[in-house]
Amino acid sequence: MWVLAGAAVAVAALGAGAVAWAQGTRPARAAAAPLDDYSGLPHTTVQISVGSCGSGWTSPHTGLQVFDLSGTGAVAADAYLETSAGAVVGEVEGLAPGTTRPIVVRLAAGSYDFQCLPQDDSAVKGPVVRVTGSGGGSPAVVPVTQQDLIPPTLLYQKWVAAQLPGLVRDTETVQAAVDRGDLAAARAAWLPAHLDYERLGAAYGTFGDLDDSINGTTKGLPGGLTDPGFTGFHRLEYGLWHGQSAAALAPVAARLSQDVRSLQTQWKTAQMDPLLLGLRAHEIVENTIQFELTGRTDYGSGSNLATARANLQGTAEALTLLHPLLASRMTTLPQINADMATAEAELTGLGDVPPASLSTTRREQLNADFGQLVDDLAPIAAVCDVRRTS
Repeated sequence: MWVLAGAAVAVAALGAGAVAWAQGTRPARAAAAPLDDYSGLPHTTVQISVGSCGSGWTSPHTGLQVFDLSGTGAVAADAYLETSAGAVVGEVEGLAPGTTRPIVVRLAAGSYDFQCLPQDDSAVKGPVVRVTGSGGGSPAVVPVTQQDLIPPTLLYQKWVAAQLPGLVRDTETVQAAVDRGDLAAARAAWLPAHLDYERLGAAYGTFGDLDDSINGTTKGLPGGLTDPGFTGFHRLEYGLWHGQSAAALAPVAARLSQDVRSLQTQWKTAQMDPLLLGLRAHEIVENTIQFELTGRTDYGSGSNLATARANLQGTAEALTLLHPLLASRMTTLPQINADMATAEAELTGLGDVPPASLSTTRREQLNADFGQLVDDLAPIAAVCDVRRTS
């Protein structure tokens, strides 16, 4: 549960709580009442349906308060509390008929209305309510549309396309070293090729089955290290750093090169979902914490920290392309940039060593830096979540 300090909280997973973070207010975590226990705050029950959208808000006032949104229609509906400028202060998603869910907001003086968006029906706006009084209000965010996300997504697709020739070239360098039996050269060439791929993290959902083939691990494979489904960079990594022969690794390297070339070909006609870019900006770092900082994807090279740096570079590219959308919606962008720089500096200072070799103090500092960064990046997915407007 989040308590408010001039910030908005919504019970929706991608709701107005993230709005507060986006606008620079970090709510404190509280070990207090259950999520639905707001007995100390004033409550207003508001109907959410096509025929009575916003009904029940008859005594408007400023300050911290709870709106209990009651689904009185025949179908589930989303509902937004908006400012006169159309910025969202609080929301619920999928409010079922006959159910009630709260949103907690702090209202400043101004004009507001509820917008009800029933499933398979047009949006309906409730009456405009004029709120008078003093004090500041919860931050609000203007919704992002599908059309807003298309330009940065197309730019990202072009960026990926520009990176793929380097990935193909570096992967073929590894294969050539394996083919001539120079495994020392293959080990030296493996990391640059792998980092080429890791920088493309925001696109992995668009790579389909090729992602598992190129960069999969043994997770879920019944045969583990010897399973035929274990292919790609990590399979090659295991063999190169565990004494397998060039003859044994030649088909592995050849398959990897073939898959990378297939990726380059398929990417020419790929269509990346615009919703993914904002989501991946957070998920890349989240996955870095889960897999790289723990060493879970180390199959012998000890290169997880180098991979983490490549992941940060991929995140930075996504943030750069999203900046025009986020600049007016997230006052925390300077803090995110500072946290990115801190994480990058920490990794650079540690060097290319296995995470397991770090002292407890250094591991704790690294985890703290990335933990702060992933927290600060989380609202981007909420801000870039496309909301219905009609």
